Amino acid sequence: MLSLKDVTLGYGKTPVLHMGTLEIPQGGQFLISGASGSGKTTLLYAVAGILPVISGSIAINGTDITKLSETNRDHFRGKNIGIIYQTLHLVRSLSVIDNLMLAFFASGAKQDRGRALHMLHRLGIEDKKDALPEQLSQGQAQRVAIARAVLQKPPLILADEPTSSLDDKSCGKVIEIIMRTAKENGSSLLIATHDQRLTPYFANVMYFEEAP
Repeated sequence: MLSLKDVTLGYGKTPVLHMGTLEIPQGGQFLISGASGSGKTTLLYAVAGILPVISGSIAINGTDITKLSETNRDHFRGKNIGIIYQTLHLVRSLSVIDNLMLAFFASGAKQDRGRALHMLHRLGIEDKKDALPEQLSQGQAQRVAIARAVLQKPPLILADEPTSSLDDKSCGKVIEIIMRTAKENGSSLLIATHDQRLTPYFANVMYFEEAP
């Protein structure tokens, strides 16, 4: 499903990370762990097609996104990848339900309010559908971000530090929600984090060393 081969990443022509091989099958769940500055987020953004690679290939369901134009990468991302950002990027002036509806608009998909409400119900926050982001707890806002990322059942879900700002109780709930929802949707899951509390949840873990 996700296949990385001989990927070199960096900014401009300056390499900061080299990745030999990473293979995640459809429905597989994988954790990348390491300190800040070790390249985890850089890799995640490259897989998302947000950051161009210097060399190598990143294939998602057989499509090498490194060969796509920026416009086509954006289109491919909208159809195939759900992203849970470290900074949640909820629109402060929109209600929870309208933040979810915005995801349909951004990907060019037909709006499905019933699907959005169903996701909120599954994540236990349907009663917050009309609330503004500032009226949510951190854990509730995190669940909205999860709902937005998985709303259209993308083949691949990426999460950048999804639990780093949460207490132990909320951390456990959020990671279990992400993993369970990905499994129910048949989505592959790749998480990048320095949060060592997540390691026991994953059978597949890759550790990145901090750059010298």
